[in-house]
Amino acid sequence: MPKAAIFDIDGTLVDSVDLHASAWQDAFEKFGHQVSFEQARSQIGKGGDQLLPVFLTKAEQEDHGEEMEAWRGERFREHYLPMVRPFSAVPDLLARVRAAGLKVAVASSAKQNELIKYLGIAGIEELVDVRTSSEDAGQSKPAPDIFQVALGKLGVAPSDAVAIGDTPYDAQAAGKAGLRTIGMLCGGFTEAALRAGGCSQVYPGPGALLACFGASLLG
Repeated sequence: MPKAAIFDIDGTLVDSVDLHASAWQDAFEKFGHQVSFEQARSQIGKGGDQLLPVFLTKAEQEDHGEEMEAWRGERFREHYLPMVRPFSAVPDLLARVRAAGLKVAVASSAKQNELIKYLGIAGIEELVDVRTSSEDAGQSKPAPDIFQVALGKLGVAPSDAVAIGDTPYDAQAAGKAGLRTIGMLCGGFTEAALRAGGCSQVYPGPGALLACFGASLLG
């Protein structure tokens, strides 16, 4: 029986992946780079420190990488964040996790201010024991830093916790931290991609995980 569940939030608890991809596409265009929506979307789940090197040379990153990431963040907050909606059954799922005696953490590559907004949108502020964001980690996913920080705050061993995420990058990061991962299809990645990333189980979304709770790694 695990002692804690560590949730990603973008694409796992709130429907924001396409919006993040659009904000990145806007930013690339603003700074003179041709990156398609599909290309940007394939990298959502990583923080900017891991995403930018996929599309920019080292010289381009040094020249305008920080400025571009800052512009993207502002663009997302002003234009796209108001469109973010929660997936169904999210508060019910987290309440079920807590009722089973598990602590709940959120480990996200989002900025701290975005994470706070997400918790409000999803209606789960009072259901989360620990929260970690990109500011808490040296590197974002697929590096394990964010999950390692969450484990430290929770005070549990990796073998006593389960990660829940919607991207291969969540599973890769969790695996490096010694965690098993439940994958969610609601973020748009295929089951094959999630399993290749390291997910032990895959469910359509929070409602399905709640319905199958007893048979899941959390149960």
